[in-house]
Amino acid sequence: MSRICQVTGKRPMVGNNVSHANNKTKRRFLPNLRTVRITLEDGTTKKIRIAASTLRTLKKQNSK
Repeated sequence: MSRICQVTGKRPMVGNNVSHANNKTKRRFLPNLRTVRITLEDGTTKKIRIAASTLRTLKKQNSK
């Protein structure tokens, strides 16, 4: 299963680990994915993988 947010499309980013000696090695920054159940319009539920930051934004928008 791929590490992609199904709402925003966030994917892993690529960067460097940098040591105190300034040596650089490649690393990946993975999105913080959570599995959440959502209820669709027809009453059925579905599991989606969503980034934690996106989930927080959606909760913030729904509370207003």
